Parts: sequence; C-alpha cells; structure tokens
Amino acid sequence: MKKIYKIYIDSYSGLSSASWMLAIVMLINRAGSMVFPFLGVYMTKRLLFTEEQAGYVLACYGIGSIIGSTLGGWVTDKIGNYKVQYLSLLCSIPIFVLLPYFTTVLTLGLMILLQSTISEMFRPANSVAITMYAKPENITRSFSLNRMAVNLGFSIGPAMGGLLAAISYSLLFNINAFAAFVAAIVFIQFFKNKKTNKEIYAEDFNEETTNELITNKKSPYKDKLFLVYSFFCTLYAIVFLQLFSTLPLFYEKMGGLDESQIGLVLGYSGLLIFLTEMLLVHLAEKYLTIRKTIFYGVLISAPSFLILAFNHSIITIYISMTILCVSEMLAMPYMSTVTAMRAEANNKGAYMGINGLTFAIGFIVSPILSTKIAAIWGYEYLWVCTATLVVISSIGLHYSVKKMIE
Repeated sequence: MKKIYKIYIDSYSGLSSASWMLAIVMLINRAGSMVFPFLGVYMTKRLLFTEEQAGYVLACYGIGSIIGSTLGGWVTDKIGNYKVQYLSLLCSIPIFVLLPYFTTVLTLGLMILLQSTISEMFRPANSVAITMYAKPENITRSFSLNRMAVNLGFSIGPAMGGLLAAISYSLLFNINAFAAFVAAIVFIQFFKNKKTNKEIYAEDFNEETTNELITNKKSPYKDKLFLVYSFFCTLYAIVFLQLFSTLPLFYEKMGGLDESQIGLVLGYSGLLIFLTEMLLVHLAEKYLTIRKTIFYGVLISAPSFLILAFNHSIITIYISMTILCVSEMLAMPYMSTVTAMRAEANNKGAYMGINGLTFAIGFIVSPILSTKIAAIWGYEYLWVCTATLVVISSIGLHYSVKKMIE
C-alpha cells in the first residue's frame, strides 16, 4: 500500500505552480460546462428536434471548433497565449446567456457555431501555455494534470447538470456563463505578470525533452508525416466524441436513462479519470514507449463500444464507460505530447491548433455520421462500425508515430 501511495504522490511531483494554476482555471471552466453533454437530449426532448436535426446542430459545434482551433493557433503565435485565453473566456459569457433564446434548428445551429468558435480558440492557446510553463521532462504529466482538471470538472458539471436540467435548461446556460467569468478572473489575476513568451521560449523544448521524435521546422500544413498522424487522430476523435452526442441519446432511448442518470454516468467517467489518470500516465512513462501507449490506448476503446451492441443494461453501460476512460487516459495525453514535441518554439500554436483541429473535425463528423447510422441501421450496427474504425485508427497511429521516431 505504501508503494502504491508513493507512486501516486510521485506522479504529481515536480509540476510547476503555473501548470497547477492552468489546471485550476480549466477545472473552474469545465465544472460549469453543464450544457454540451445534454444538448442532444435538450434538442430532442425539449425542442422536439429529430435525431438527425440534433446531429446537424451538434455538427455546427464541430465547424466552430475547426474555425476556433485553426484561428486560435494562428492568433496565439501572433499575440501570445495569454491574450487569446482570457479573451476567449470573456467573449463566451454573453453567448452562453443568450443560447436558450434560440429554439429553431437554424438559429440554434448558428449560435452554437459562434459559441464553439470563440470557446475553442482557448484550446490551442492553453496547450501552448502548458508547454511553456512546464519543465521539459514534465510535458506529458502537465498535459495529464490539465486533462485531470477537465475531467474533475466534467464529473461535477454533468452530475449537477442532470439534476438542474429537470428544473430548467436555462440554468445550465447561465451557470456555464458564470463559470467562464470566474475562470477568466482567476486566469487574469495569476498570469498577467508572468514571464513573456520570449523569455520562456528561450529554452529549446525539443532538444531537452526527448530524442525520440524528429524535430521539424516546417509549417504543420506542409509536414506530411504529421498530417498523416493527425488523420488517424481524427479517426479516434470521431469515435470518442460519440461520448457527447450519440452515447447520451443511446443511454436515453435504449438504456432507458433519464437526464439525472445520464449525468451520473458522465460524471462517473470524469471522476474516474480524475482519480487515476496521473497514476496511469506515470506508470506508462516508466514501462511503455509513447508509440505503444497510444496504440494500446486507442485499441482498448473498441470493446467499450462493441459490448453495447449486445447488451445495454446499466451495468454494461458503466463497464463500457470504464473501458472508454482507460482508452482516453492512455491515448490523449500522449497525442498532445507528440504534437508539442513535433513543433518548434515559434510555431507551437499552429501545431497545437491542428491537434485541436482533429477533434474539431470529429465534432462535425461524429454526430452527423453516428446519428444517421443509428437512425437507418440501428445502434447495434453503429457500435460494430465504431469498433472497426478504432482498429484502423490504432494501426495507423502505431505506424505513423513509428515513422516519426529516429
């Protein structure tokens, strides 16, 4: 027991105060993010949209994510991560407040597009900040700490959101706005007097961090090997992001869960990741290479979806979610690490923008494709197709990361 405790403590040691503060800001912001997991249910149950209509609106989030990730990465390289992050948080506040007043497919879709564009500009800037304020040897754990905060917030948000949704969906939008406001204030207070980009970028991240990955000075859009890697990351994103679209609908229609029960399932996933990700990443760093960790991490998500094709009891749903969480914990921090190490000091924003772009594309494709497949052929067929896509993604990532290793 003492050995396990020591390993657990060691997984948190050596992280900078700025890394912890970035995680705290993310925690506050994500704890208030009660809306998105329930948008599909909100649209079909309260606004009476069809599943396909809900899928199109959710896809608008993905389109906005593409714009936000690309624009956010470019702007971050121009004006720095600090300004992009606080402006993104502040500008998203009024949009969250106004969202419940838009109740048609077109108007809600346009507002979701605007909201996601502004909100998603935060991600590449935040990822750049993580690489800037972390010690070179702690990059992966710093990404994991940030994701741990996201998932703790995600465990709090949906669990509370499920209860509040039974009272009023407007509360969810308003609390989301309030959380963004608090996160912005905390962020500004801590980081306004931090070192400039030039002072921090003086350290050569790639040389000190690892000799595993090839250093590349080209634009990420001309980096063919990195684009191939990003393509397979996108396939995984399409699979994983059903967590925010098809899975809640499946839980309601096939599992018979109401909003509060769906919130508990999603909250459980966030809590599990919060408690175990840092430990799991710490162990993976010791015993697995980056390539193997990503490969196994992606591949293990296949059974999490496949078992839902044969059974959708509440126990099976929780088992499925547990497996999916393990996949997320192993794959995603290292995907970000590979991207960060591939970049140079002067184009980190652009590279991290593409990293965000993979998930932005997933946000578009995942809800449209998955809801269409479910509507035409059923959920069982969807889960089999999903598992197949996972296998393709894992193999592609295995070989693309291998080619980036000297």
